[in-house]
Amino acid sequence: MTAHPMNPHPRRTSGQPLVLVAHGSRDPRALATVSALADRVRDLRPGLPVHLGHIELNAPLLPDTLAALGDREAVLVPLLLSRGYHIKQDIPDMIAASGARTRVAAPLGPHPLLAEALATRLTEAGWTRGTAVVLAAAGSRDPEAALDTSHMARLLSDRLGGVPVVPAYASAARPTVPEAVRALKARGHRHIAVASYFTAPGRFATESAQAAPDRAAVPMGTHPAMAHLILHRYDQARRTAPVQRTLAILT
Repeated sequence: MTAHPMNPHPRRTSGQPLVLVAHGSRDPRALATVSALADRVRDLRPGLPVHLGHIELNAPLLPDTLAALGDREAVLVPLLLSRGYHIKQDIPDMIAASGARTRVAAPLGPHPLLAEALATRLTEAGWTRGTAVVLAAAGSRDPEAALDTSHMARLLSDRLGGVPVVPAYASAARPTVPEAVRALKARGHRHIAVASYFTAPGRFATESAQAAPDRAAVPMGTHPAMAHLILHRYDQARRTAPVQRTLAILT
């Protein structure tokens, strides 16, 4: 069992259940990925009850997971990468309807551990220093989501030694991935890679990869940094988020 700065002493525990809140996808690889990610979290924190709940499209749905927990207080960790409608509306509505007692963690991003995961995936795809990067994200109409993604682009640029990293979106926001690619080419960048700022495979990740002029990385998936970040958000919420039946977003 490997230690990590955010989980330096893996321990056996039976703390408050951790509920991973995934978006859901029609792509079967998405469910397989988040299920494997849940297993990684269990390996890092033996004895911690880890459950999965989806916002839509996949079972178990979050309301069903919360209902199955009954009166047990749970800590929800959204497998989402920025603030937006799901964080501000969908999840709190589901909590309110269930009447569950929860603490809710901040979304995973932005965070330096995600930069670590993205950099690894780019390297695996053949990225080399000097290649500009488009950070492909899902997109949202919420301006705070764009702020979070721009912050993540800066973190990734720092992690890659200062190469240009331009945020782009698969839906609901601009620039699109093709627009970001064209903008980088107009600035004189001949080699451009696409970083897949997605937790798991799905339609948006596939479409973003298809727009890559050179190389495209796979989603972050089960990269070890993801499981460590999930536990960091869980521990953070246990320390600072109030117990309530509506959403508490950490900063």
